[in-house]
Amino acid sequence: MNNRLEGKTVIVTGAAGGIGEVLCVKLAERGMNVVLTGRRKEALEAVAAKVEQVGGKACVCAGDLADIGFLDELLARSESVFGGVDVLINNAGLSHRCSVEEMMPELFESIMRVNVQAPYFLCQKAVPYLRTSDFATIINIGSVVSHKGYPLQSVYAASKHALLGFSKSLANEVFQENIRVHVISPGSVFTDMIASVRPDLSPEGMILPEDMAEIVLFYLDHRHTNAVIDEIEVHRVTKEPFA
Repeated sequence: MNNRLEGKTVIVTGAAGGIGEVLCVKLAERGMNVVLTGRRKEALEAVAAKVEQVGGKACVCAGDLADIGFLDELLARSESVFGGVDVLINNAGLSHRCSVEEMMPELFESIMRVNVQAPYFLCQKAVPYLRTSDFATIINIGSVVSHKGYPLQSVYAASKHALLGFSKSLANEVFQENIRVHVISPGSVFTDMIASVRPDLSPEGMILPEDMAEIVLFYLDHRHTNAVIDEIEVHRVTKEPFA
């Protein structure tokens, strides 16, 4: 398959580590210009250095995704540096581990702002940029909790349900403009976040960030085919099939 990703520009949120870091490097290896965003500037710059080591072009734009004004700055920066946006990957997320009775309003609000508000308004503001691209693609990183409610993850589950519902509506609003919206809903991915939320899980058999990157590349490599997969659900190898 021809490398249609060469020279395309991707924005990756939550790019400072975990899935986001691996995504940035893998996409850069395929010739994409990478705009890295998140709150930790030094960590983003370290990932940007890895992008450049594999021959990619990187742009760091650090800020709070929950700040709607920052989203305008992020998109404007992508346009000024790389001439626009072709792909948006909403990867940033917050999780928690506590009962419904223990949940505090401040934590509830912070999770919803990052997991729901940020991707919602970033997509809203990105659509005008994506309309000018022949490769316009949005990939929202969801979770298995979009379909299952695990105990002690009530707000995280609610936020990912919201992200999935939003993605479905957005996809139907923009598909006739040649903008595709996809969701990847993984189970346990071996990152620092899952270690804090599910300490009961063994790292053995978990989904790896590299696996997630390969699924993103699958979507992008098939961007101009007639076959469209709206959502991909992924489970770890030690999980029972279709459970």
